[in-house]
Amino acid sequence: MRSLTVGLSLALATTALAPVAMAGEMDAMGMQKTVMVGGAAMSPAKNIIQNAMNSKDHTTLVAAVKAAGLVDTLEGTGPFTVFAPTNEAFAALPAGTVDTLLKPENKATLSRILTYHVVAGNYTSHDLAKLVKKHKGMATLKTVEGASITVAEHGGKWTVTDAKGNVAHITIADVRQSNGVIFVIDKVLMP
Repeated sequence: MRSLTVGLSLALATTALAPVAMAGEMDAMGMQKTVMVGGAAMSPAKNIIQNAMNSKDHTTLVAAVKAAGLVDTLEGTGPFTVFAPTNEAFAALPAGTVDTLLKPENKATLSRILTYHVVAGNYTSHDLAKLVKKHKGMATLKTVEGASITVAEHGGKWTVTDAKGNVAHITIADVRQSNGVIFVIDKVLMP
């Protein structure tokens, strides 16, 4: 389970992500700036779980991570790149999906979905841009779940496409954490 959850990270945006709020900027002294996500400052000194718990836009994700038993993993040293769906992304799933997934008997399925949003490693938007350029417009990343997602740039906007062809947009990039980086996305990815 621990090795499966190590992939709950994924990397995505680049400095060319103009329409995306770039969170990975440095202040004048070279210190990592905090970024606002869901009305809360995301401190680069805190881990993924500590920051996510403060975002009002990620309460469903936090509840799902707890139900799947992945809290300890995402509080670990990582590093992880996480593509974090918002509450609105979860709400867009068919009626009853989230409630069903949060039931104890569906823990394995929930864990599989959540680990599909994580890539092992610390990928910044700059790293993703280099990969996308190297692979002629698209980069395939293996998730902790084991399947792959595809990162691409289309007309200045960055997307993540899942195995079923669903496309999520990166809305906030490079949210630095003590154990990785988060990219906020507007859809739930499905393996």
